[in-house]
Amino acid sequence: MHPIGHYQQIVSDYFTSASIIKEPKNLYEPISYILSLGGKRIRPVLTLMAAEVFNANCREALPAAVAVEIFHNFSLVHDDIMDDAPLRRGHKTVHEKWDLNTGILSGDAMLILAYQYFESYEPPIFKELAKLFSKTALEVCEGQQWDVDFESRSDVTQPEYLKMIEYKTAVLLGAAMKMGGIVAKTSENNCNLIYNFGLNLGIAFQLQDDYLDAFGDPETSGKQVGGDIIENKKTYLYLKALEQGSAGDKELLLEYFEVQPEESATKIAAVKQLFTATGADTATKNAIEAYTLKAFATLEEMDIEPEKKEVLRKFGENLMQRTV
Repeated sequence: MHPIGHYQQIVSDYFTSASIIKEPKNLYEPISYILSLGGKRIRPVLTLMAAEVFNANCREALPAAVAVEIFHNFSLVHDDIMDDAPLRRGHKTVHEKWDLNTGILSGDAMLILAYQYFESYEPPIFKELAKLFSKTALEVCEGQQWDVDFESRSDVTQPEYLKMIEYKTAVLLGAAMKMGGIVAKTSENNCNLIYNFGLNLGIAFQLQDDYLDAFGDPETSGKQVGGDIIENKKTYLYLKALEQGSAGDKELLLEYFEVQPEESATKIAAVKQLFTATGADTATKNAIEAYTLKAFATLEEMDIEPEKKEVLRKFGENLMQRTV
């Protein structure tokens, strides 16, 4: 196994050298733009890492890893349109830099490009990868729709929210790791275990993302602080605040999520104060740790060397402690 930086460099080198620019340029330039912004690139790294965990050369999994990253960025382009987000990774979003129609069409093209990368594999592997990818892509769309639906609902439950983030975010991390296992031709049991490792890590990752949206540093995250609050998103923080707060806290929180004040900063500050006062911030951090530990539990069942389990454990620990 290599250090995480090794896999990150492989992915970075690929996207630096790959040329997606062709005609019509107004379709492909936005694709090249969003992919050039980098980001954490956790998903392709997981695919490469999983392949080596199961004794394959990580470069054999590069096409699958690239497919996962392109699909992820496709979903971000369309998510940004739906959220009317001005920034992505500290830069203008595609629909802001170009226009709405370009964002929609370039995003569509990215989805097709992602599928094309699986054509690098022999038919049996291609079939497994494409089947998993199709299932995962549809689940991501389902999760996104639930996310949209929740914005106009006042009765969202914690189990519903956790299911939503499982589909919107976590299934892609699980699939990214399972793809590495498929390319490595490991056992079905190992593939399922590495999927569950990624899935639970993905839930922890999204809960951490929710937390950082409210309490992160915009200088390091490149995101607008309190974006979820402005959008009235029923995050785990919000649901925990409703559960644990006093009657007065609950009334105030519901009021803030029903009326959009002219000054967004006022709403963000007030809601963050409620998250802290009710202990929702601590409860969210506890949930992040619980799902991370659940991911670690699957490592004990995996048929791999102890040192490889430790690499995966360390990756999960670093993910839990991230600030961006």
